[in-house]
Amino acid sequence: MRKIPLKFFVIVMTLFLGLEMLTLPFGAIRTLPTEPPHETALMQQRIDEAKAKGQTLPIEYRWVPLSKIPKHLRMAVLVAEDGAFYSHDGVDWHEVWEALENNWEEGRIARGGSTITQQLAKNLFLSTSKDPIRKLKELVITWMLESQLTKKRILELYLNVIEWGPGVFGVEAAAQRYFHKSAAQLTLMEGVRLAAVIPRPLRHRPTDDNNYVNKKTQWILKRMPSR
Repeated sequence: MRKIPLKFFVIVMTLFLGLEMLTLPFGAIRTLPTEPPHETALMQQRIDEAKAKGQTLPIEYRWVPLSKIPKHLRMAVLVAEDGAFYSHDGVDWHEVWEALENNWEEGRIARGGSTITQQLAKNLFLSTSKDPIRKLKELVITWMLESQLTKKRILELYLNVIEWGPGVFGVEAAAQRYFHKSAAQLTLMEGVRLAAVIPRPLRHRPTDDNNYVNKKTQWILKRMPSR
């Protein structure tokens, strides 16, 4: 069997990656400093998944400015998801290596290393696929977001578009769904419980009284600065 020359392989891969990079959402990212997204890639993915099962998934999504989101909830989310948010440039390499070591010891993907900006990139423009090309795109989009948006805007976008249950996107929709009030009215404990379920929003609800939610809630509370 004839071997494929390395040079040819490199050229093909370079062209492939170049074409993939052309599909990046340059225009959409330019609008993010001033305009909220009308729909995200993850919303569309969930709609398509439901349709494949012969179901219809209503989307609950209500934009709310960062000033209307309680400080304790913002802090709880940072503690739970990205403690180094204000000090990294989109990727927390220390956390990445910690996650890799942990996953190697566990023999499975037991821990992620994604920052808030990386999660935002995936939610806005990509999918939940673990494909290496998707991960490469995530890193490029993360860099683009960090270069064009302030940290405040990134956090505002993140809190407004992340998934908080089947068809529930953003903190305002989550507050209405689970606590029957606006995000601005959430108590400390309600905010922390919302933060606790971010990694597994389709498996756990913030109102669940189970071991996972209760332990994660207490873990976050212990690490939050004095209130």
